[in-house]
Amino acid sequence: MPRFAYLAVDPAGNERRGAIAAEDAGEAGARLAQRSLHVVSLTPAPDARGETVGGLRFSFAARLSSRELALFTRQLASLMLVSPLEETLRTIARQTEKPRARAILGTVHAGVVEGQPLADAMRREARSFPPVYRAMIAAGENSGTLPGIANRLADLLERQAQVRSKILAALAYPTILSLVAIAVVTALMVSVVPRVVEQFDNASRQLPALTRAVIAVSRFLGTWWWALLAVLLIGGAAFGRALRNPAFRYRFDAFVLSLPFIGRLQRDVHAAALARTLATMIEARLPLVDGLRLAAGTVSNMVHRRALEQVIEQVRGGGSLSAALREAGTFPPLLVYLAASGESAGELGPMLERAADYLEREFESFTTAAMALLEPAIIVLMGAAVATIILAILLPILQLQNLTGL
Repeated sequence: MPRFAYLAVDPAGNERRGAIAAEDAGEAGARLAQRSLHVVSLTPAPDARGETVGGLRFSFAARLSSRELALFTRQLASLMLVSPLEETLRTIARQTEKPRARAILGTVHAGVVEGQPLADAMRREARSFPPVYRAMIAAGENSGTLPGIANRLADLLERQAQVRSKILAALAYPTILSLVAIAVVTALMVSVVPRVVEQFDNASRQLPALTRAVIAVSRFLGTWWWALLAVLLIGGAAFGRALRNPAFRYRFDAFVLSLPFIGRLQRDVHAAALARTLATMIEARLPLVDGLRLAAGTVSNMVHRRALEQVIEQVRGGGSLSAALREAGTFPPLLVYLAASGESAGELGPMLERAADYLEREFESFTTAAMALLEPAIIVLMGAAVATIILAILLPILQLQNLTGL
């Protein structure tokens, strides 16, 4: 059903913003009038917009980005210390610059105004507020510690954003360097080599093997580039579709984890994220089994997710977290050890936080060392490819006297 973002005024003269589901604008206005709201503006909500192409409707559902969610949570934690929840939400929505984010926050604010708990109001925008987030907000509301829980949530989201930024920063330079290298080599093979080859077409003797090999590759790229591009596009689409198959995705994730460097990197990143999320939920007084179940939904690696599901079953059956993690066999030994120490000392949450800190430091030092080796390796490979092309061109020139038979 379509949704409409509204700006209205209540009988007390207060401004109200939000979104309402209705068949059309007339029905939306009537439903708002039943709430004693005077409608000032009524427009289609961003999450109801879409395009129809070839009879298929593509909708572009609005959602808060990870950065916007972290900022909202930090503002929520700060303003709740000095203002009621309803006024806090209205203030944050008003000062939000992007209409899309303002409409989402307006929907949440409208739910709170109607008397719903904050976690239930956030369920209206489930794409922006994931289950883990809503569960922790609900725990904070039930325990009367919502500002503190929101503050810990903000710390968690900001820490996750920092980890993502480090990953992107680590991959950015090697990726750009690789693309430039491929572009340079392709340009040489497609544009430069064919023009140089024309100078040797009338040679009476056979060209050197290296030159002939480079010429063959150049002609293939010049003639069949479209077929090669089509194969890459079709292969990429087929691979993406295959990843939707759980069995294939599990095998692929297992293969990635078995790689020498990438596997360790992904294992540490996932373990750190799991430890920090679980520690935050434990500090929010969520039951351990519920925390594990919600944390499992945030794990993208299928091997880790299935291992975590086994951990949940063992913990639900009365086993300890550390023993279940150890038996799963896919988590770093440090996480298992610190979890065991935390359980024995009754400080599971802080010890999981410490494990996350250590794993993230390990990840940072490991990626720094790996990128320090990867960048020169890419430069060396690029130099070798360019040198091979230049050598293939120079060899006939150096043998020009013999090739012409003089």
